[in-house]
Amino acid sequence: MRFIDPEEIFSQHQEVSLISAFIRLILPVGLAFLYYSWCVHLLPLNSALILGGLMITYYIPPAGKESIIPIGIALGIPWWLMATSLAVLDVLTALFVILNFGIVLRTPMLGPWISRFMRSGEEFMAKRPWLSRWRVLGVAFFVWLPLQGTGGVGAVLVGKMVGLTSRQILLAIGIGATAECLMFAVGFELIWRLLLTNLYLGLAVALAVIAAAILLHVIYRNRTKI
Repeated sequence: MRFIDPEEIFSQHQEVSLISAFIRLILPVGLAFLYYSWCVHLLPLNSALILGGLMITYYIPPAGKESIIPIGIALGIPWWLMATSLAVLDVLTALFVILNFGIVLRTPMLGPWISRFMRSGEEFMAKRPWLSRWRVLGVAFFVWLPLQGTGGVGAVLVGKMVGLTSRQILLAIGIGATAECLMFAVGFELIWRLLLTNLYLGLAVALAVIAAAILLHVIYRNRTKI
């Protein structure tokens, strides 16, 4: 198995000025605050605070779209805003990783995970040849796959491994994350409305969806086990 050096796949990480490094560091964070400020104007204060808390929680494992989006909708956040918010976070996370890969690589918990991921890169790609063939759409589909744990970090690495530019990676993550978030948001919104009108039927549908998702996840993991 060939080892892929994480530093080598990011050719733009050269010596930069202090000002440039500072801009790279704060740009994604500033865009996130700008987006949240827009949300504050759309929602009542209590709902805006709930959304902000859920956006922060999204970065704390094992939280993910499949849990944060339903919780947000159940707490009164519009489904479309929950979907948009998490998709935006995925893209901004990817932007932060792309601009500050050296810092991310030296993060105590994240850095070792990235190194392990890249060490298994050749085997990882061999088991998913469609990623290289489809390129942007392949990475977008990889991000979309439910329960994959793919987001702003893993998808950036996969994008670089298949030879995408930074802009193509952001596009792929935007497409995949938006599709996945809409799937969870629209699906739960429909189930939530069904629960409010017919509790037993809603519970039956919810359990069927959960069982189907677990089954698909197990099948996929068995077919593409690393």
